[in-house]
Amino acid sequence: MSTAGCDGWLRGARRMPSPNCDERPSGCVVDLIVIHGISLPPGQFGSGCIHALFLNTLNWNSHEYFIKIKDLKVSSHVLLERDGSLVQFVPLQRRAWHAGESCFRGRTRCNDYSIGIELEGTDDRAYTPAQYRALASVIARLRACYPGIGSDRIVGHCHIAPGRKTDPGASFRWDELGRLLGERPGWGPGAADA
Repeated sequence: MSTAGCDGWLRGARRMPSPNCDERPSGCVVDLIVIHGISLPPGQFGSGCIHALFLNTLNWNSHEYFIKIKDLKVSSHVLLERDGSLVQFVPLQRRAWHAGESCFRGRTRCNDYSIGIELEGTDDRAYTPAQYRALASVIARLRACYPGIGSDRIVGHCHIAPGRKTDPGASFRWDELGRLLGERPGWGPGAADA
């Protein structure tokens, strides 16, 4: 891998190894990217609480919302902060716990064969230009490493867990991501059978 070390860490990413991961099933091929949106506390940015959640160090008593998520053990491979900074929690070859109960084109257990990318944001507030640029760069790097990730295999959490999840939300501009990736006009999960 030219863009990731032999240990599965993306070059240029801040490493914060999460314990919330495990081995992918034997023989599993990574061929899906799942884009998420997250803010902690909800609607607040830059608090460091996302990192703490993924590292199991969140102070559950520091905000009333955190009591609702106290028992979660979750992670994502990477997080793109509002300024486009990249933080990696799980090596690419390992299974991050980001998708939960999920299904892509009849295949369940999306964590097994996907890479999870979290964007710091909310469903109803615009993501930043820096995040779109960083996201496009990360996706291009991942696609170079995992050729099975075609244009039709980049989806939102909402597409693999409809009715349960809404992120990255209506504020996410699939057209802008497509433009940065060099995709055809009208590209995105809504245009494909995700």
